[in-house]
Amino acid sequence: MTTTEHGHGPDSGIAPQPRRRPRGRIAAAVSVTGELLITAGLVLGLFVVYSLWWTNVIADRHASKAEATVRDHWAATAETPGKLDTKDGIGFLHVPAMGKDYEVLVKKGTSTEVLNEGVAGYYTDPVESAMPWAKSGNFTIAAHRDGHGAKFHNIDKIRNGDPVVFEDRDHWYVYKVYKILPETSKYNVEVIDQIPKESGKTRAGRYITLTTCTPVYTSRYRYIVWAELVRTDKVDAARTPPRELG
Repeated sequence: MTTTEHGHGPDSGIAPQPRRRPRGRIAAAVSVTGELLITAGLVLGLFVVYSLWWTNVIADRHASKAEATVRDHWAATAETPGKLDTKDGIGFLHVPAMGKDYEVLVKKGTSTEVLNEGVAGYYTDPVESAMPWAKSGNFTIAAHRDGHGAKFHNIDKIRNGDPVVFEDRDHWYVYKVYKILPETSKYNVEVIDQIPKESGKTRAGRYITLTTCTPVYTSRYRYIVWAELVRTDKVDAARTPPRELG
């Protein structure tokens, strides 16, 4: 075997080890930043899943129990005259345009605590809602558009002329949509006035107004649907729905 004067020949099989360069500060910073971004992305993803899926699951469970309570109460008091007990909810909103067999319980109030239960709520502030059975006024309702049941998620599917039906223990209140406002300020309280002049009405009547946030997954603006009562049907023993829900 031939060798060089330093003792390592070309056939020795031993190669000099390259020197390892120290890790640069920039590379370390990029690595740490990347790990933090990945972690933040996972946390954000989990939050989105919680907000848009799990809150719906919880709200729907709560709403189902509340709906059953109201219907059981109605069945037990069907023959009892007098003022309707509104403690657990005053009735059910039916809007075929928002989905087949669409039905949502309506309770008192529009606070986060109420709407997060997967129900709709009627306004008590800043303008007091009229009840459907009142001789005149505006029955004003709000519900979430995403998360917590998202009961008004498909409000944009409603068109002029579509039916909106409210059901209480004794009557079906059948309304017809006549005006839609796709976007307005969340501070615009005039849309729930007892005479909704912004919808074009100038006289007292029997109206219903649906309100929710828009665009989807934001609360920047409000989406408004106005409808007017066209008739009232008395509930029969079988609770046969009106033809608009057939």
